[in-house]
Order: sequence, then structure tokens, then C-alpha cells
Amino acid sequence: MRLFGSLYARALAWARHPRAIYYLCGLSFFEAFIFPVMPEVMLMPMMLGRRQQSFRYANLSLAFSLLGSLVGYLLGHFAYEAVRPLFSPHMQATVATWVDHLRTDMRQHWPAMLGALMLAALQPVIPMKFVTWAAGIVGVPVLPFLACMAVGRGKRVWLLALLIRVYGEQAERVLHRHIEWIGWFALTALAALAAWWLWPK
Repeated sequence: MRLFGSLYARALAWARHPRAIYYLCGLSFFEAFIFPVMPEVMLMPMMLGRRQQSFRYANLSLAFSLLGSLVGYLLGHFAYEAVRPLFSPHMQATVATWVDHLRTDMRQHWPAMLGALMLAALQPVIPMKFVTWAAGIVGVPVLPFLACMAVGRGKRVWLLALLIRVYGEQAERVLHRHIEWIGWFALTALAALAAWWLWPK
């Protein structure tokens, strides 16, 4: 948080603005492919302020996150194709080998790849933009990609909405106290799933 303290403060200020819903939609959209601050920074104070609107805010954030995910996917695909000719021949061969390896693993271990995408969208440690760009570079089919993003990110915002709706400020204190453990647990699970996926069969 120290690295992006000013951005977090700005997001919290947006949450108290009369046009907070529009800022939330914009933050959710841009966070999926470029911005470093999670929408939950705005979602939590907005939900606490109007607990009866918690799921409405969650659904708006999810919808614009999916739009941003699609942009990140397309940027990953087209940026990779545009930048690849600028690499040295050796670098082109190295990157092509890596991408081909991931594409082969994707075809051979399809269920594990879908699980990894859903878990990557669920956990808060790996930024969403890394997932969306990587999926575009590797060429994950668009509809399964969006479905995984919807399930993973949906669980995050709906769980937050449920906790705020039921427990209010107590949920905020619990999330702040345990977010590191939650994040590292999800990251460890993601790493284990990725290792199983990439392990030679």
C-alpha cells in the first residue's frame, strides 16, 4: 500500500463523491488492464454508506471489470503481435517457444487452465491486468476467458457485498485485519495449480 498510497487516497475520495458510481465504473474498467488500484477500495466505503445498495454496486463493478478484461485481452493479443518483430531473432525465438509451450499446455490441460484463470481473478495479490494481458498473448478462447473472469471477480465483489450487507463495519475491520493471509493463501493455491498444470505428464 505504501507504493500506491496517493492512489488509494484518491480512490477513497472518489467513493465519497456525488458521482461515485461513475468513478467506480471507471476504476473497475481501467483496473482490469492498466490501473494499479483494486475497485474494492471504492466498493467498501460505498457499500458501508448504503448497505442496501451493496449488490447493485458489486454488479456494476463486475460488469465494467469484464469490459476492461476484454480490453486487456485484446491489448495483450495485438500488442504481442505488434511488438514481436521489434525483438532480436533470439528473443523472438525464446518468446515464441514460451508462448507455444503455454498454448500446448492449455490444450492438454484445459480444466486446470480454467481453474487457474478463475483463481487468478479471485485472489487480490496478482493484479488483474497481468491475467488479462497474458490470456490475450496465449490466445485463451474469449468466451471461456470472460466466463472465468466473471466467476472469479464475481465471487470477490459478491462476497464483499454479502459481508458488508450482513456485518457492516465489522466486516471491514475483519477484511483489513486478514487480507494478507487471504491473499497469500489464494496465491499459494494458484501456484500449486499452475505447478500441477505445467508439470510434465
